[in-house]
Amino acid sequence: MLYPETINNLIECYKKFPGVGEKSAERMALYTLEMDQEIIDLFAQSLKDSKKNIKRCKKCNNLSETDICSICGSETRDKKVICVVEEPKNVFQFEKIGSYNGLYHVLDGLISPLEDINPEDINLDSLLDRIKNDDVEEVIIAVKPSVEGETTALYISKILEDKNVTISKIAHGVPMGADMDYVDALTLELALQERKNITSHTE
Repeated sequence: MLYPETINNLIECYKKFPGVGEKSAERMALYTLEMDQEIIDLFAQSLKDSKKNIKRCKKCNNLSETDICSICGSETRDKKVICVVEEPKNVFQFEKIGSYNGLYHVLDGLISPLEDINPEDINLDSLLDRIKNDDVEEVIIAVKPSVEGETTALYISKILEDKNVTISKIAHGVPMGADMDYVDALTLELALQERKNITSHTE
C-alpha cells in the first residue's frame, strides 16, 4: 500500500540522514505522526534555526552562533595550545571529556590524494595565521589514525617545523583506522594526555 504523498516526502527526508535506510525512515516518519504538536513545532523550528543561526567561528572554524565561538572567546582557556581536529564534532567530543583547556582548529577534512583532497583544500592557511599572530606554543594533532590522518599530520609537522612551536600528536590508544565517532571518552582522554611530540621548538 502506498503512503500518502506527505508521508512519502517525510520518509524521503529522513532517508537523507546518514545511516538511515528505507525501513528506519519509514518507522521515524510514522512515529513523527504520533508526536504532540508542541514537539513537532519545536522540531521544525530547531531545524530552521540550525540552518539560519549556525555559522563557523572566524578563528577556529568550529560551529557557533556568533562570529567568535565561546571557546575562542573564553578568558579562561589556554590560548598558547591549539588542538587540530578534522571536523566540528571532534571538538565536542574533546569538550565532553572536560580535561582539555586549550583552543581548537577545525580542518574540515584530511589530505587524501586518492580522493583529490590536497593541502589547499583544507583549512590550513588560517592555522598558519593563528600560529604566526597568536603566540601559540604547542599544536596538538588529533586526527583519526588512518592513512589520511597520518598524511595530514606529517604535512602539518613539515609546514610548522620552522615556526618555533612544539608539535605533538595524540597517542595511539585510538585504534588504527578507527572513526573518532566511536572512540570512548576514556580512550580519547588518555590519547590526549599521552600525546607524543613530533617536533619541539628551540629557544
